[in-house]
Amino acid sequence: MSHKAGFVNIIGNPNVGKSTLMNAFVGEKLSIITSKAQTTRHRILGIVNGEDFQVVLSDTPGIIKPAYELQASMMDFVKSAFDDADLLIYMVEIGERELKDEAFFSKITNAKIPVLLLLNKIDKSDQTQLEEQVQLWAEKVLNAEIIAISALEGFNVKEVFDRIIELLPESPPYYPKDQLTDKPERFFINETIREKILIHYKKEIPYAVEIDTEEFFEEEKIIRIRSVIMVERETQKGIIIGHKGSALKRVGVEARKDLEKFFGKQIHLELYVKVNKNWRSNQRQLKRFGYNQ
Repeated sequence: MSHKAGFVNIIGNPNVGKSTLMNAFVGEKLSIITSKAQTTRHRILGIVNGEDFQVVLSDTPGIIKPAYELQASMMDFVKSAFDDADLLIYMVEIGERELKDEAFFSKITNAKIPVLLLLNKIDKSDQTQLEEQVQLWAEKVLNAEIIAISALEGFNVKEVFDRIIELLPESPPYYPKDQLTDKPERFFINETIREKILIHYKKEIPYAVEIDTEEFFEEEKIIRIRSVIMVERETQKGIIIGHKGSALKRVGVEARKDLEKFFGKQIHLELYVKVNKNWRSNQRQLKRFGYNQ
């Protein structure tokens, strides 16, 4: 029996639903989903296996014009998504009319591999607007096959996945068939904590935060985790902790509940906050946190 396998890389502007789509395909929460832009910082692989296929999905940061070193590193992850793709998913949302970076847009329109343009969030539109948007993107991206979807509502998600498998080349699997992602356990601990910070804190705070899980001890019935929340300034540390530690406690409780679902075990989570000045512009620190690889 023939076997299909390949890399399917998802790109698009911030907050168009890339992470929601990948999580829907994989059936696990691998990527952060919030209403805030720039929630995905890394390129995250999600692997979907069947008897005769392996789809290696890649969620990438939303395309922006970088303002500091961290964002430049994030855009390097997007550039790398063009290098190994067997199929490109370019995701836009209803009402969107352009990609924020002309160089990336040119790479999409000149791609030599199949391109699926997914018009997302159609649950927020009417038929007239949908038809206008399909026409707009058909004229802008001549090499793409356009499919209207709602990643959140699950509309046309299975149809897109079936089409992906049709377009993949014949190949043996790239990863073991029981593997779900390329990221280690500590990565998902960090992302779960960071998601809670994105949800509960405003303005600059979530973007000035990085998580470092220093200890991970798995016992038979419990996993003991010690994680540090890095901020850039003392004032941010105070905001993260909150009055008598209440804000930090809320982050810890919510993260622990999600991690218990993810690992299927009781979790003991300790959280600390440290100041790591200007880490977003520090090449050495960025490399330590998995950027600038």
